Amino acid sequence: MDAWNIRDFEPEDLEAVVRMDSSSTTTDQPPLFALSDVVGSLLNRHPAVVAVKDGSIVGTAVSRVDEDRAWIMRISLDPEWRGRGLGSELLSQLEHRLLARGVRRVTALLPDGETGATALTNSGFAARTGVTYYEKLETVSPRTAGVLATLGGAVPPAGLWKQVAGMTREKSLIERKIVLPLSRPSLAADHGVAAPRAVVLFGPPGTGKTTFARAIASRLGWPFVELFPSRLASSENGLAAGLGEAFTSMDELEHVVVFIDEVEEVAARRRPGSQSVGVVNELLKSIVNFRERGGRLLVCATNSVRALDDAFLRHGRFDYVLPIGAPDAEARYSLWERYLGNEQVDVSALVGATEGYTPADVAHAARTVAQATFECSVDSGGRCHAGTQDYLDVIGTVRPTLTSEMMQAFTEDIAGHART
Repeated sequence: MDAWNIRDFEPEDLEAVVRMDSSSTTTDQPPLFALSDVVGSLLNRHPAVVAVKDGSIVGTAVSRVDEDRAWIMRISLDPEWRGRGLGSELLSQLEHRLLARGVRRVTALLPDGETGATALTNSGFAARTGVTYYEKLETVSPRTAGVLATLGGAVPPAGLWKQVAGMTREKSLIERKIVLPLSRPSLAADHGVAAPRAVVLFGPPGTGKTTFARAIASRLGWPFVELFPSRLASSENGLAAGLGEAFTSMDELEHVVVFIDEVEEVAARRRPGSQSVGVVNELLKSIVNFRERGGRLLVCATNSVRALDDAFLRHGRFDYVLPIGAPDAEARYSLWERYLGNEQVDVSALVGATEGYTPADVAHAARTVAQATFECSVDSGGRCHAGTQDYLDVIGTVRPTLTSEMMQAFTEDIAGHART
């Protein structure tokens, strides 16, 4: 007859328990509770038992108690002692201790076929089928959350990338050149692809450069920090020092997308004697330092790439200089669908009438029609609806943000500055 002794876990058992943990597993799936969670429960004296044979630990069962519920964190067995009833006896002894703590419900989560599954079944635990386990690893630790709060940053909601409708060419370029190498750095390195550290997005105002920057952070699941030159200028020692301090603070973040909008305000061509010389120099130095670590991305947006200092766009500082133009037909279609709701309108007609319009222009036209329809309902006491012609009439009165001169300059900038 196998003779083992089951007793309470003692702190001096920790090394042996940890050592046995890796040899006990019988599946390729990672455990639902990490080893650090198990150790935390042990050190905090949650109920746990060990089986000892000839002075060596050959099995353990660890729990965590939360009021009247307990979780079985781990059932570990020395491979030579599987199939002998040890797991069932460990569970029995652990349950006695849990009952003494007032526990009424005991729950276990473990991969199919993992060590302890048979013991749980033999001990009267009922397996629930049709249950899906969901898990999310937060990208921000409690320590870095404080840094983010100071910088005014946050992790953007998931799904922003999918919400960028249309813009197929731009999305494909950003997905292939930026997102994929950053999300799969090891595979990229195996193929000799260097993950980008800094990019410039340029294009006319209102074309969605900020939206793309936030969507990149959302797609990667990284924190997003926007630096506002006007706020940094309030630093005790001025804008240049404020820039340096902000980038230094970012050193504490393992992953981050840093965004500077209208970067031409702080990186315009330097002129001798101008105060901007010190600001541009500090920004260039900060970019060099920022690039020294992987897992981070600087995104600078500008309405006028031709106004930027020549040294700013030099190779080695920015990996890509990408054009972001007005929404294409597919993007405008999605924008109009978002605003129309259940209105019976010829969306294709609106798409054709708003070529060259920015998302803000489309939103303004949609709000104008919505306001007029609302006032009609108030005045008539009924429910008014807008038709296709109502929208076309308003579109005809909206002055597009983008002029022909802007679009011509954008075309020239693509030829002279784009780096894709």
